[in-house]
Amino acid sequence: MSLTSSLNQAMAPLMPHLMLAPILLPLLTAALMLLMREDRQRFKLIVNMGSTLLGLGVSLALLGWADQQGAASTMDVYLAGNWPAPYGIVLALDRLSAMMLVLASTIALASSVFAAARWHRAGVHFHPLFQLQLMGLCGAFLTADLFNLFVFFEIMLAASYGLLLHGSGRARVQSGLHFIAINLAASSLFLIGASMLYGITGTLNMADLAQAIPQVVEADRGLLHAAAGILATAFLIKAAIWPLNFWLVPAYSAATAPVGALFALMTKVGIYVILRLWLLLFGIDAGPSAQFGSLWLTGGGMVTMVFGAIGMLGSQRIGYLAGYGAILSSGSLLAAAGFGQPLLTAGLLYYLPSSTLAISALFLLADLMDRWRNDGASQSPFDDDEAPFLTAELVPAVGLNLDQDEEVLTGQVIPAAVALLGLAFMACTLVITGLPPLSGFVGKFAMLTALLNPLGLGQPGAQPPGAAGWMLVALLIGTGLLALIALTRAGILHFWATYDRASLQLRVLEGLPIAFLLGACLLLTLQAGPVMRYMQATADALHAPHLYVRAVMSARPIPGPQAPRVEPPKEAP
Repeated sequence: MSLTSSLNQAMAPLMPHLMLAPILLPLLTAALMLLMREDRQRFKLIVNMGSTLLGLGVSLALLGWADQQGAASTMDVYLAGNWPAPYGIVLALDRLSAMMLVLASTIALASSVFAAARWHRAGVHFHPLFQLQLMGLCGAFLTADLFNLFVFFEIMLAASYGLLLHGSGRARVQSGLHFIAINLAASSLFLIGASMLYGITGTLNMADLAQAIPQVVEADRGLLHAAAGILATAFLIKAAIWPLNFWLVPAYSAATAPVGALFALMTKVGIYVILRLWLLLFGIDAGPSAQFGSLWLTGGGMVTMVFGAIGMLGSQRIGYLAGYGAILSSGSLLAAAGFGQPLLTAGLLYYLPSSTLAISALFLLADLMDRWRNDGASQSPFDDDEAPFLTAELVPAVGLNLDQDEEVLTGQVIPAAVALLGLAFMACTLVITGLPPLSGFVGKFAMLTALLNPLGLGQPGAQPPGAAGWMLVALLIGTGLLALIALTRAGILHFWATYDRASLQLRVLEGLPIAFLLGACLLLTLQAGPVMRYMQATADALHAPHLYVRAVMSARPIPGPQAPRVEPPKEAP
């Protein structure tokens, strides 16, 4: 018996109640820490990291449970109030939500460890807000109805407002006001769109909506599409589509490093919701509304890719590069999702965690690299009268390879901290630009293969991609090249240009999270075969919405205990 089978057998008595743990654990942890005084920072830090680590373990267990049968229909449903759908609160666990839970917990753990070095002391209530943010993220991945999705969105956003302002400063306050204003507008659109959908269909349960949309009368079809467009606008703001992403780069780059790394996941929440709702509500079973909005997703995603790549090319600050990298990643995912092809969906699902992990690591690296760069007292390397690369007699030095400080390069030692930063920056560059041999290349190659062979390699009847397909192929390659130029230029500026800088003081708590995130990318590369099979099964389930509908709508409440039967008293003779 394999380890996975043994773990699933051990989990069986805990399911489906274990699905509540990713929501309840951060909620209870935040409540506990709010009762503590601010001078107990060390204890709060331990509780925060311990809870996040436990949450990662639970998420990994749920991932194994969701994939236990190896079938597209693997799914678990929890009726929170023991009311059947669509009347009660429903949580649903499938491969997609389990993958997003693991991704969120992984990035949250790395961020909490990085914050332990110094950033958690930069303001008050960092740890409770961090846990509430994690609760909102996990709840959004597990919920199965629009109203509770709105509730978890608001919990996530309310916590993010405080986290963005953590550390204070004019830049954080200014970008925080923009961030709050645009997200309040998005929340208003969310409410309007959900209200219109409820007025048309009479339900907000996602599975019930999927059943109701094909039955909408033709006279209300236009109103239905208007409601879906308003709702989609709210999610596309979260996903940072152009031109609704002007707020992202200033806000994310102004946030403290661990908060910026966690925020990199928030754009993927919008991507997750669009994948979930668009393929469920407007998939192949939606009747006249099937594939509604696909051209907007594809076109908007392509424009966003161009915007993100040009933004990277015009940026030199590492934080700005990470922000525009998040926009480029979101644009690639949106454009690929709009095609509605299972093979292409599997490729973008593989690319999603890879790019998110690399961008989160780049936000952490930005803090260390900026701190190292700003320690220099002078940016002029030639303060003496001697010309570089010449001897004191102004004769060219023969046989020696000298640097700009006129020191022999052979035998010079690169400090370990600088070497770690350089290797980590190189790994981030490879993943974000989609170059081999790391996971970013595997994800982009899978998307390119699906575009060029929509039915799969070697399948008969394959047709060449149309104009939109060729355009996405060109953009995937071209934007990767622009991102490579931008990141390479930034690497030369920070690692090769000579500055009189002090040695970088790097703590283990700062280097370990970056290595952890990039190690996860390496693991995705080494296990590319099993991971891609998992993503293909996830994509197949997403493109078969009847499986989700059947699992949710067929879930039945647990019957209550039967009252003991009381025998009537016997009459005395």
